[in-house]
Amino acid sequence: GPPSGAPRALGARLARRARRERSLPRSMAVPAAAPEPGALEGGAAQDAAPPEDMLSVVAAARRSLKRTHDMFVGNHEMRRPEDSSATEMLLRMKMHDEYEHVRNVPEQANDVSLGLPTFLAMPAISDDATREAKPNAITRMLTDITGRGDESGRSRGLDREVGPIVPVQAPGQGDPSTTVMVAPRVQRHEIPKPEWHAPWKLMRVMSGHEGWVRTVAVDPTNEWFATSGNDRLIKIWDLASGTLKISLTGHISTVRGLAISDRHPYMFSASEDCEVKCWDLEQNMVIRNYHGHLSGVYCLSLHPTLNILATGGRDSSVRIWDMRTKMAIFVFGGHTNAVCDIQSQASEPQFISGSMDRTVRLWDLAAGKCSVTLTNHKKSVRSIATHPSEYTFATCSSDNNKVWKMPRGAFERNITGHGAIVNCSAIKEDRNGSSILIGGTDNGYLHFWDWKSGHKFQSLQAIPQPGSMSAENGIFGMTLDKSGSRLITAECDKTVKIYREDPNATPETHPLEWKAPKMSAGQRY
Repeated sequence: GPPSGAPRALGARLARRARRERSLPRSMAVPAAAPEPGALEGGAAQDAAPPEDMLSVVAAARRSLKRTHDMFVGNHEMRRPEDSSATEMLLRMKMHDEYEHVRNVPEQANDVSLGLPTFLAMPAISDDATREAKPNAITRMLTDITGRGDESGRSRGLDREVGPIVPVQAPGQGDPSTTVMVAPRVQRHEIPKPEWHAPWKLMRVMSGHEGWVRTVAVDPTNEWFATSGNDRLIKIWDLASGTLKISLTGHISTVRGLAISDRHPYMFSASEDCEVKCWDLEQNMVIRNYHGHLSGVYCLSLHPTLNILATGGRDSSVRIWDMRTKMAIFVFGGHTNAVCDIQSQASEPQFISGSMDRTVRLWDLAAGKCSVTLTNHKKSVRSIATHPSEYTFATCSSDNNKVWKMPRGAFERNITGHGAIVNCSAIKEDRNGSSILIGGTDNGYLHFWDWKSGHKFQSLQAIPQPGSMSAENGIFGMTLDKSGSRLITAECDKTVKIYREDPNATPETHPLEWKAPKMSAGQRY
């Protein structure tokens, strides 16, 4: 008999042959040779080649795809014969879905039945054959698809008679079926021509501070104004003569914000020593302190109708204080950097804040939270100005000055041309209905823009005070007096300057230098 290892070697040989055959195409497969008699004795049946159902799933799928491809590769150019009845049925179904609602519309439509205006009147039909009461192809096809005249259409509720003429009542006025909806032409944005404004000129320079002057505020009676700065002093000046009336001491660091109440004899000051103080102007002394800020306080604003004030500072928070009880009503969080300016108004939003984190936030005082966050600026927002009559406000930054519409902060337009950090701004309304946006920059320039068009009609740079460095030529704060005729600025050269419009200027002596921008291809077509 064969040696003991012969059955195992024969089984391995058969397994290798089966694997090789599976790798070849079916046409090249070699038929398996019959085993020699007596070769599969003993345990040879256990070592035979594995059956085909033991193939992997991937190999079986590939074999099935190969067989299918070989079977139908010759039918690639053959096309399915088109069934005319099926095509007609498909067309009937589509037309039924599209035109069923107009199946019974009168075919002899005239101006009276349609109620069309005169300019849409159809020309008269003179052909007698056209006037015949004869259903058209669409009506016949819809009739056929709904039952071909038998009871199937009536069983579905489609038992209306198909007639050539159906009396139609004349539609009334304002019927949407006869109203011609013409889409209006989209009007491109036209830049308005700027109004002529008189140029501004320097009127007075006042010295008295021993450091940078950071802020200025005007008394509601328009008789005096207050300034403060790095020398920690609050100075009261006479507006008419420009003389110093009194200096107030109490802060131990730079005073960054001032506000004078128009309903109480109080003045409020905010300082980098984390303090907010209330001054009694009848006694010229501090009567209240508002504690809560964790770092320097940079800005301050009084509500025009409520006894509350808002402060913002380097701790990135906006705090709302009760003027009488010294208690913090709200602590608004959301800014991620120092709050540089706050504006308040009686209508919504009652407080608007701008921050070094390049965002502007509109605060809902009733809900006690931020209602809108504006993230359009790419640089820090250091100044905000609200328009005295329009429901708009402007935010000033070194990238752009942006105009927004309240109450939701809808963006309206950009005002550009300063090219520097804007520390302060103000909006003046002229007698002719136009307005001016004024911005004071870090390089000492005053820029004047026409509000509607955004045209910069003047840039003014004052000469630094003798004795100060040329670099100390920045403008930190500004405000208009109550009449709007004088502009008071707090500047880096330790002076306070007053500007006014040139009374002798006319459109002939100072003509408007403005050219309409060229129309681009996108605006032309």
